[in-house]
Amino acid sequence: MTTEMTSFVYVTYIISTPEKVFEAITKPDLARRYWGHENVSDWKPGSKWEHVRANDERTVELVGKVIEILPPTRLVITWANASQASDPASYSRVTFAIDEYDNMVRLTVTHDELEAGSGMEKGIRQGWPAVLSSLKSFLETGRGIDLFAKPKSA
Repeated sequence: MTTEMTSFVYVTYIISTPEKVFEAITKPDLARRYWGHENVSDWKPGSKWEHVRANDERTVELVGKVIEILPPTRLVITWANASQASDPASYSRVTFAIDEYDNMVRLTVTHDELEAGSGMEKGIRQGWPAVLSSLKSFLETGRGIDLFAKPKSA
């Protein structure tokens, strides 16, 4: 039996430059300000990257490898929970495509090679919209959003 795979695509427009968007994704001190995590790597093809919680524990929550990097327009990485790092089947792929669009940037994040119905798929479908909204707010206003906010009860 073959595992069904799926993908998730999110597109947002940000009043910024490709360079600033790329740096916000790849520079740990910037990512922590809108994501609460740092993306840590030397950002060379084949290098590992780690998604490290920006707190005292510094927990590594996600891991992967840099597949392709073309600053400031494209970054492709593999992606897995750190607890599943030894299982090749647990890895998915994330592509950040950054395109100039008049006086702004169109950021397209494609997360593919996801197992349909998996916990990872459910997590990224909730996570990416919040993280990318926070990235947009951070670059446009200097402040990310509260990624842990809960809906107000009706």
